[in-house]
Amino acid sequence: MKPALFDYVAPETVEAAVAALAEDETARPLAGGQSLIPTMNFRLATPGRLVDLQRIAALRGIAVEGGTIRVGAMTRHRELETHAAANAANPLIGEVLDNVAHIAIRNRGTVGGSIAHADPAAELPCLLVAAGGSVTVEGPGGNREIAADDLFRFHMTTSLDRAEILTEVRIPALAPATGYAFEEFARRRGDYALAGVCTLLAIEGGVCRETRIAACGIGAKPVRLAAAEEALAGRAVDETARSEAGEAAKEYMTAPADMQAGEAYRRDLLAALVRRTVATAAERAGG
Repeated sequence: MKPALFDYVAPETVEAAVAALAEDETARPLAGGQSLIPTMNFRLATPGRLVDLQRIAALRGIAVEGGTIRVGAMTRHRELETHAAANAANPLIGEVLDNVAHIAIRNRGTVGGSIAHADPAAELPCLLVAAGGSVTVEGPGGNREIAADDLFRFHMTTSLDRAEILTEVRIPALAPATGYAFEEFARRRGDYALAGVCTLLAIEGGVCRETRIAACGIGAKPVRLAAAEEALAGRAVDETARSEAGEAAKEYMTAPADMQAGEAYRRDLLAALVRRTVATAAERAGG
């Protein structure tokens, strides 16, 4: 199929892009196009205007400053995946991005586009939630920063206003003695995962001092697994603690049974991924 007719504009500044979105309520921003264009071809989305962000140089680039990795929204997945300084500051980034679709997609898809699209099975939103990151957006009312926990609301729904553009993604660098791990399970390499788990874990004095665990593909948005985190707090990360964390995570699985997997299978899968990522993160943290 082919998309419905639409107007096309390609502004060169963020301000011009915001203005183009604001003046037409059917307008939508175009970033990498890896998700929007297929939905337009199937006419699941029929924007009256596309505002192409490709020419806005201010939306590109990666910098590591003051313990934060700052990523321009139009930065390609592959650029961030292979960026030496970003991965040195937080190696979880490369581990997560290696699981995003295929290299051909990562060469075109953008970091900001994936996060703003907010697919609940996508890896980058899960990373942002687990890392405690944030995004900067610009709209008719000016700039504002949104924490990851406040950004994702529902399936492909964020707290961005219609005429706002996501301009920058901010991911904290890893603190000392912090381990990390990401694992997902998909039927085929590059498919959307049935579940994925991102774990950050700090060990001090042989016990878990702090942990952040988030999952994708298990509900209507990326989910912080608070009960699993609590099961590890202040404990040695041994087999018993990992098992209890996995069991605690099961309550967060709300994805319904379908042709891919039943509900019990999905819960067991989530528990297994939590156990495995916690074990890996603890080992990398020196525990």
